[in-house]
Amino acid sequence: MERPQREIRASYSASTITVYQAYRPELGLAAAREGRFPAAWQRDRMTWIKPSFLWMMYRCGWGAKEGQETVLAVEIRRDGFEWALRNACLSSYVRGVHADRAAWQRELKRSVARVQWDPERDLRLERLPYRSLQLGLSGEAVRRYADEWTVAIHDVTPLAREIHGLVRAGDLDAATRLLPQERPYPPVGE
Repeated sequence: MERPQREIRASYSASTITVYQAYRPELGLAAAREGRFPAAWQRDRMTWIKPSFLWMMYRCGWGAKEGQETVLAVEIRRDGFEWALRNACLSSYVRGVHADRAAWQRELKRSVARVQWDPERDLRLERLPYRSLQLGLSGEAVRRYADEWTVAIHDVTPLAREIHGLVRAGDLDAATRLLPQERPYPPVGE
């Protein structure tokens, strides 16, 4: 079965969805320890959440990039995630979706969330022929994410490093078995 070009794939339950972010250790470890974002976490700037574990590994280099050494799995309420999707604008202009570039720019300025579709990644972090969601949150959405939607925060850096070690050793089957189980997320509103 062929995958759709754009599809949200994630680990989720009836009430929560897991998204990933990476931070410097002093911020990420504090968030994981407290189970919430600390006061030092900036609620006044855009933050990007990623439902795809492997896309996060691509973005943070398996937790090796400077300032992204702590990889977090943030479990958030699905109703919050879906609110953000309903209140989102595409991060770039698309002819046929938007009336014109000016209309898209007005929508972008009003929007509290941005949808961006980036190439999904495999275990070797190579591009796949379909895209994965990144969701940018700003303003009200950032505050809700940090203070209302977050259910739990887990440090998954050891898991990222273990999987990366298996990939480097060429044991892709073992690495695959350790990946979070992600499946297509139901369309919002269903």
